[in-house]
Amino acid sequence: MTSQTQQPVLIRLQGIQKSFLSDELETRALDDIHLVIRRGEFLAVSGPSGCGKSSLLAILGLLDRPSAGRYELDGQSVESLDKRACALLRNQSIGFVFQAFNLIAELTVEENVALPLSYRKDLSRAQRRSRVAEVLAQVDMSHRARHYPNQLSGGQQQRVAIARALVGRPSLILADEPTGNLDSRNAELVMQLLKEVHAGGATLCMVTHEPRFAAMAQRTISLYDGHIVADLPNVASPAPHLSSQAAEVL
Repeated sequence: MTSQTQQPVLIRLQGIQKSFLSDELETRALDDIHLVIRRGEFLAVSGPSGCGKSSLLAILGLLDRPSAGRYELDGQSVESLDKRACALLRNQSIGFVFQAFNLIAELTVEENVALPLSYRKDLSRAQRRSRVAEVLAQVDMSHRARHYPNQLSGGQQQRVAIARALVGRPSLILADEPTGNLDSRNAELVMQLLKEVHAGGATLCMVTHEPRFAAMAQRTISLYDGHIVADLPNVASPAPHLSSQAAEVL
């Protein structure tokens, strides 16, 4: 892989602001955010509650619009796109991993993973089945394909959620506190999986409160009161050692 400085820019934010109005008061969640994320980069976003992390991730994921500023995704200016165009771009280019897993209880594992592909008109039924099988194998959940979410552990549910994020082969994966609902052993295993996903070429942006998990990224930005107050590369550290007992939990 070429060095990070040689990778093309995937995301460019210029002067991004996000404000909310309530009771005639304006709350600025993000203020003058300038940020570049390169293709293949692993970026961690940290900061205290209420600092703007969720607002930033929502804008990156095209779930919300900035109040001001410019957002370019893979060279395309997106802040002016209508809802339909945003939904199409989000489906094709962005994968989400949430703290609460957000799996649909009435659907099996393979049906949950296939859900993002149900909106794709460029894939045949056979291609969809092949992609679902591919990503379930990648996260070691093929043997649970016909199970329902309530038949899985928390770590297994998060693996399924990661598979769902990967199935569309997005250019960007956004992870919002992906270990927040997991015990420490499953949290480490999920982080190891995300590192493997990144090593396979994915661009990953992760919000986390855990300094040890933020340190696994190549770079960490810190937010405070809607501002980026630090943007620093991380010193490479070895992956956490996982005992055979811990590996069996997930």
